[in-house]
Amino acid sequence: MNSISQPLPSEQPPTADPIRRRALVAACTAHAVHDGLTDLIYVLLPLWQAQFALSLAQVGLLRGAYSGTMAAIQLLASRAARRWGRERLLIGGTVLAGFAYLLAGQADGLVMLLLALMLGGLGASTQHPLASSLVTDTHEAGGGVKQALSHYNFSGDIGKTLIPGLVGLLLTVVSWRASATLIGLLALGCAALLWWLVPARASAQVRPAKRAARGLGSVRGLRALLCTGTLDSAARMGFLTFLPFILQSKGAGTAGIGLALMLLFIGGAFGKLLCGYLGARIGMMKTVWLTESTTSILIVLAIFLPQAGLMAMLPLLGLALNGTSSVLYGAVPELAGPDKREHAFALFYTATIGSGALAPVVFGRLGDATGIAAAMGVLAAVLLLTLPLAWVVERESQRVLAEG
Repeated sequence: MNSISQPLPSEQPPTADPIRRRALVAACTAHAVHDGLTDLIYVLLPLWQAQFALSLAQVGLLRGAYSGTMAAIQLLASRAARRWGRERLLIGGTVLAGFAYLLAGQADGLVMLLLALMLGGLGASTQHPLASSLVTDTHEAGGGVKQALSHYNFSGDIGKTLIPGLVGLLLTVVSWRASATLIGLLALGCAALLWWLVPARASAQVRPAKRAARGLGSVRGLRALLCTGTLDSAARMGFLTFLPFILQSKGAGTAGIGLALMLLFIGGAFGKLLCGYLGARIGMMKTVWLTESTTSILIVLAIFLPQAGLMAMLPLLGLALNGTSSVLYGAVPELAGPDKREHAFALFYTATIGSGALAPVVFGRLGDATGIAAAMGVLAAVLLLTLPLAWVVERESQRVLAEG
């Protein structure tokens, strides 16, 4: 990892900008690659099922091995960063994720695939808390933390689109084993790029002097933020689970469902970018109220609109549905204590990923018992619970900033 010499005070402004840019590019690159590797599993699962004669329960076990390990280890990754260094752990996690796909490319059965995906989840656990805090620390001195985090958030959706799409094309000419191996090499190349990009001790160079005096943050505000993110993620994943069935009930076929998901995800990607800027301009609370209220209304409309009307509104629904997450990420560094950002981001991502994994089960059972329309109504109502929580988060953020 390259180091940057300590600048003289008069040189600080011109030196800080390259550090900020390199840190943001590094974090966005890591986010895109890791999220792409995570969603690539959806492309490979059917091929693994056919290759190794797996049951649906075993397929679910493989998917859960990656996401479950990633969610479980994030808190440990944030603590390990204090001992071994954020940059080393982020690069090492990317190396491990790449090695996991190289191992998967050589798998001869369920056990080896399971081991590979657990290693991949272990490597992926470093990315969210460490890259998020890297962006926060390097941008705090000159401002623009929320906007930078929205770029970071947006990059994850780019990776989710590009890497599975690339492998989808590769599978038309090479085997899944060769595709997995090439993607593993891509991840190792990304780790080498991060080694070059991540500015050593960047946060120490650009961190403002006032940060040390900001106190311990707000435990109450952070808890409210975690609850807000948990409900938002649960509603988002619950809706994504039901959307294909809603479309089927309106007469959509496989191609129509694929188009609908593409429209939703395109809107969601731009929502993550836009809402980060919107939150910086009008505030976190107003942005959350706008996005969550809009999402709740559009989810209810999705039940009653004909197929054409539903398809037309999906980009707007995606924008509101996914956009909230960017402004919530931006509030984490405002509420966390000066030396607890990695831990706070790890808590936030663990809560949101965990609730996103649990929500399809909960709303699925509710849908079985009451029907899809009733389940969607409950889901829309759950989103409205974020409104008072957002008010608490906003108030605590203002208090912390005033004390700092």
